[in-house]
This record gives sequence, C-alpha cells and structure tokens, in this order.
Amino acid sequence: MKKQFISRYAGSFVCLLLVLSGCTNSKSVEATANPEKNQPAPAVTAFSATSSAIRKAAVFAAQTSANRKTTVFAAPTSAARAAAPKIKHNAGENPEYAKSHGWPVDGPAPLPGSILPQKRIVAYYGNPLSKRMGALGEYPKDEMLRRLKGEVAAWQAADPSTPVQPALHLIAVVAQGAPGKDGKYRMIMPDKIINQVHGWAKEAGALLFIDIQTGHDNIRAVLPRFEWILKNPDVHLGIDPEFNLIKSGKKPGTKIGTYDAADINFASAYLRDLVKKNNLPPKVFTVHRFTRGGVTNSKNIVLRPEVQLVMHMDGWGAPWLKRDSYKDYIVAEPVQYTGFKLFYHNDTKKGNPLMKPRDLLKLNPKPLYIQYQ
Repeated sequence: MKKQFISRYAGSFVCLLLVLSGCTNSKSVEATANPEKNQPAPAVTAFSATSSAIRKAAVFAAQTSANRKTTVFAAPTSAARAAAPKIKHNAGENPEYAKSHGWPVDGPAPLPGSILPQKRIVAYYGNPLSKRMGALGEYPKDEMLRRLKGEVAAWQAADPSTPVQPALHLIAVVAQGAPGKDGKYRMIMPDKIINQVHGWAKEAGALLFIDIQTGHDNIRAVLPRFEWILKNPDVHLGIDPEFNLIKSGKKPGTKIGTYDAADINFASAYLRDLVKKNNLPPKVFTVHRFTRGGVTNSKNIVLRPEVQLVMHMDGWGAPWLKRDSYKDYIVAEPVQYTGFKLFYHNDTKKGNPLMKPRDLLKLNPKPLYIQYQ
C-alpha cells in the first residue's frame, strides 16, 4: 500500500544561532490503511428449562450419568468451532506475527550494569534553546522535570513489574536548512549546553542521551567529537537517519535521509570500544526509524554485549498509523530492543488522542524505550 511522508521539519530551516527558533518538532507522517477495529463478541443468552417434562428429563439424565460414573463430552460441531470468537489484534500487537518475524531476538546476554531489558526508559526529547523541538526545551527546567516525573509515574503504574528509568534526550547536533560556514548543514551544540542538560539529568536521577543529526556530515567524523561526554556511565547515544543526507545531497527538511547497517555498526563499535576502554556499563544506542528506507540492510546490524541497540519508532500521527509504522518498520525487521515516540502536539493536532501506556503495552514486542517530544 502506498504511503506518503511529510518531513518533521517541513519547509526551509532557519539556521540555529543559539535560539533555534527556526526548528520545529514535527516528524514524518505516513498515510496508510484504515485502522483495524475490534469486532464485538457475539452476545450469548442462556435459556432455562421451564416445563416439568424437560425438568424430569434433565433429572433422569443426571442420575444415569451418576450411576455410570462416566462423563461424556460431545465433540464441538463445525458450526460451534466457527462461532468461537477470534482474538482481534491491532497492527503491531499480534504475538504470532512478532514470533514469525523472529521475536524475541536471540541476542547477547545482558552484561552486569545493563539497563535493558530489566528497566524501561522514559525520556523527554528536545533542545533547551528551542521551545519547538520537543518537551525538553518547551518548558522551563523545573516544570519540564516535573512533567517527566509524571510520565515516569504513569508508566510505573501501568507496568509495575518493570522499573522505569527517566532520561533526557538532547539533540546535540541539529540539522540545518542552511549549509553554514563548513557546508555541513548541521550545528553542533556548545559543550556548555551539553553540560547544562547533563546537570539537569543528574538532578532528576535521569540518563542523558546525546542525539546526532548529521546533515551532510559523516557519523564517523561527528561521533568522536562527543567522547568527552559519552565516557560518563550515565550518558548514551541516539542517531537520526532522517537527517543523514550525504547520499542524496538534499537539504535537511526536503527529503528523508537514511543510515545503512554499516553506519550503525560503526557507531556501535565505537561505543563498544569506549565501554571497554573506560570500564563502563553497556551503552544504550537508539536509532530513529519511521520509513522503510530509513535503515537499510538491517539484517547486517551487528549486536554487541557492550551496546544495547534500540530501533525506535519515530513517526507521528493517529494511533492506528503509529501502530502500522511500528509493525512495518520495527516488528517486521527485528534487531534487538524496540522504542516508541509520542508527540504531545503532532499526534493530537487533528483531534486524535495521545496514546497511553496501556496502549503501548499491548504491542508485541513491548517497547522498552519511550520518548516524548
């Protein structure tokens, strides 16, 4: 079925010069099939025997069965079998579909200090210099942390068996609509901003994720720039294929980018070496995805004990559309763990409800990384 995509940053970008006023928090939308709807189970009505003849016959049958000390069960008729209610699943919820595609994944056993799958991460995404890129920068720091705490509590209540770990997901490299002095169509945040958000995370007992939008830069050149912060045990990594546009040469916001398994394997190997060199607990590594071409050759992605890889469903829209995307781009191409993004504004701007923890807990596999933008 044909799908259409609208970029997170529609239209041209305004260069982010410490205010990031030209950025927005929208993400691509895919228009797909109508939502699956649960069919109501057929009503069943019980009728009681009312005539004395029927009651006597029932007593006789019971006595005969008792005397024989044998219970006879009639085989269900084909009509009865056909009438048995079938479980209806929304897209992304069917455990048999997930199993048929290789879930759960046979990956390396978690090392000591691993966060997943023992915990679920709930993160606020954005940049403190922009109110339009996500919840992290939309609200003043204290209010933002209070709201995050509320989401963490909601998830803990919805799934008491899985402890919830809060996180702040900082866009540390922001794709730009203008090339800038180096022609790379991206802006790297000053260390001061990164340290500021890291301090907020520590205050809230949260993790920090460094998120990279490369523009026309190469992840092999950009990633080492952040070793100074990634060598902290509470700092992890995210990369965004939408804004990796080296291959197409297009401006960010005009076309959806892509990462190949080779790019993801480079970043994963870099994190592995960092973990080993600094004697760190395993790193969580999130890869945003909401299109089929967003990640290519996913079967070639290498899993490493030192790195916990999350394929993160990043599309916005109605709940049925988000479930479709999760099924098509995350469940159908298993890697290791899964994530799911919720957009406070873009998911609801057409009158659709924001999905609740109970909705996402019906998915198979259940996402272990939840991000609010």
